Amino acid sequence: MIAADEGDIDVAAEILRSIGVSVDAMQVDLSTKEGAADFARFIADKGRPVDILLANAGRGLGKGFLDQNLDEALHVIDTNVTGTVALIHSIGNEMRARGAGKILITGSIAGFIPGTYQAVYNGTKEFLNSFSFALRHELKDSGVTVTCLMPGATETRFFERADMLDTEVGQSEKDNPIDVAKVGFDALMKNEGDVVAGWKNKLQTVMANVTPAGMLAEQHAKMAAPGTAKK
Repeated sequence: MIAADEGDIDVAAEILRSIGVSVDAMQVDLSTKEGAADFARFIADKGRPVDILLANAGRGLGKGFLDQNLDEALHVIDTNVTGTVALIHSIGNEMRARGAGKILITGSIAGFIPGTYQAVYNGTKEFLNSFSFALRHELKDSGVTVTCLMPGATETRFFERADMLDTEVGQSEKDNPIDVAKVGFDALMKNEGDVVAGWKNKLQTVMANVTPAGMLAEQHAKMAAPGTAKK
C-alpha cells in the first residue's frame, strides 16, 4: 500500500502492477493528523496487518528562513514531523499489539548539520533521526523494530520542489534513489538501528560529529545559498 499527496502516486502504482506487484494506492495529504488517520483507516479496511511501514513522506524548502513563505515552511514541518509521527503512532500501536512489525523512518545526514538556507528542513530531519533512535529503544522488547535511513542528496525531484535548482547542492551529482532504497531496506531486514547511505555521506556524518556547529553552518551556506549553482 502506498500513499502520497500527488496524483503521480497512481502512476507509480500502475508501474508496480505492471511487474506483478499487488498495490493499493491512496492520494492523501500526509502532512496532517487527519490525512495520516485516513490512510491508517484505508489500510485497516483492507483487512491485512502491516508488516512493514516505510515512513518516507517528506518535503524540503530552500532560501533563508525569513525569506520563506511561512505557510510553506510550516508545511515542511507538518509533512516531515507531524504527519510522520501521527502515522507511526497509529500503525506502531497496531504492530505492538501483534508483537511484530518493522518501521523504516527516512531521516537524513542533514539532521547532523545546521542547515543554513535549509534551516527548517534540516531541523525536521534532526528530529526524525533522534525520534527514530529513541523509538527503537522504547520498542526493543516488543517485537517491533525501528530503523533510521539517513541518505544524503538523492536524485529525485526534491530540489526542484524545494526551489533549490539555483544552488550548488541542487546542481550537484547525487545518489541513485534505487541504491539508497536498497541500502535502507537491507538495513531494515537486518534489524539495524540506523544506516547512512553512501561512503561520502558516511564520511560527512563522521566529520559533522567533530566539527563546530558554526563552521558546519558556514559550510552548508556555501552549497545551499540561492545563486551558488556553478554557471
